Amino acid sequence: MTFRFERLEIPEVILVRAHVIADSRGVFIENYRWSEYAANGIAEPFVQDNFSTSTRGVLRGLHYQLLSNAQAKLVSVLRGEIYDVAVDIRRRSPTYARWVGLRISSGDHTLLYVPVGFAHGFQVLSEEAAVVYKVTREYAPEADRGIAWCDPQLGIDWPIPDAILSDKDSALPVLRDAQNDFTFDEGSR
Repeated sequence: MTFRFERLEIPEVILVRAHVIADSRGVFIENYRWSEYAANGIAEPFVQDNFSTSTRGVLRGLHYQLLSNAQAKLVSVLRGEIYDVAVDIRRRSPTYARWVGLRISSGDHTLLYVPVGFAHGFQVLSEEAAVVYKVTREYAPEADRGIAWCDPQLGIDWPIPDAILSDKDSALPVLRDAQNDFTFDEGSR
C-alpha cells in the first residue's frame, strides 16, 4: 500500500499519510490514488482543486456548502504548516458540534479528509503556507456558508489567538444561528 489511513476522534475524519520516496535528487510523493482511497472509505470523485497562500496567523474558515452542493475535502500542505480543523455540523450526530484539529505540514506529507457535513478551516502556523485541497463538488457561491471561528459553543483551541480574518469570515454566525441543512444518517458510519 502506498498510503496509511487513520480515523481520528470523529471517525469520519481521516488522516492520510502518503508514501514518500526520497533520494539524492529530492522527493517523490503520491498524494492520491482513487483505488486505495476507495478501499479505505473515501470513494467520492474529486472534481476541483483549490490553492491558497497565506501568512502566519491567517485563519480561513470555518466554511462549508449547503447540502445541495456539499463538498468533501482532501487537504494537503505544499509549503509550511497549518492547524487544520473539521467541525461536525450534522444535526443528531453523536459528535455534533465536536471538532478535530491537528497540525499538518509540508514536512510530514499528511493529508486530511474532511467529509460532507463538516465545516472546515485552518490557521497558518509558519511564516507562510501554501495549501491545496481537492473537493468533490464544484464551488457554488449560492451554497457557500460558514460558522464563526471563535464560536464559544465549539471552543476550538486555535494555536494563535489573534487570528487574521477576511471581512467575510469576520462576519460569520455562530453554529446555532448558521444556515445548516445537514442531518446525521446512522448508516453513514
